Amino acid sequence: MKTPTQWLATCLLGISLLLAGNPLHAEDAQEVSRIGIIGTGNIGGALARLWVEAGHEVLISSRYPERLQPLADELGPRARVGTPQEAAAFGEVVLLAVPYGAMPQIARDHAQALAGKVVLDAGNPIPARDGAMAQEARRLGAGLASQGYLPGARLVRAFNAIAAFSLRSQAHRSGEKLAIPLAGDDSAALQVAARLVNDAGFDPVIVGPLSSAKQFDYGSGISAKMLSARQLRRELGLQEP
Repeated sequence: MKTPTQWLATCLLGISLLLAGNPLHAEDAQEVSRIGIIGTGNIGGALARLWVEAGHEVLISSRYPERLQPLADELGPRARVGTPQEAAAFGEVVLLAVPYGAMPQIARDHAQALAGKVVLDAGNPIPARDGAMAQEARRLGAGLASQGYLPGARLVRAFNAIAAFSLRSQAHRSGEKLAIPLAGDDSAALQVAARLVNDAGFDPVIVGPLSSAKQFDYGSGISAKMLSARQLRRELGLQEP
């Protein structure tokens, strides 16, 4: 059985090879073309735009999909509008960008459709907004809490430690890119997530398994620091790849 250090080294090697054009898992590492977005607010909308610009197809959704049609029209033919159910079915990868208090409903409505899919979880449990369930999620760590709601999904914590404003203003910035921390238990899903982070104009940093996502949960202060990958690794005590 691998130690956490060995596990992390394996993930980093796979991702470095993938981004260099040598995918390890062909069925997962190929460029993703269809992304379903459940919750198209500030975070989901910004990522939809960045992924469309990178050549991906997106289906944006919310409880009121008709309100999203102007955004889809602006983004062009690679974007379409649908219900959350349609987004879950459409996506080879599905982004969850909903208030964390919606996770129990997401589980009831979409757990079956999301089983086996790469799911990027960008939500943050905030007790003042989400109530007691958020307190429990923060105690456990949002990565493990989200996996508990969606046990069949290949979950990766991603894009939860960045503000929507920074998604819009810092993508593809010159010099060292802004880092996006990632955590997950599925190494191939982490490779897909890293590819999408890179396509959005940021630098992926694998922190470790889902249990390690607690290090960049809401309240950790990571999102406020606007760190490069080198700086983030130093902050979290990670080795350089």
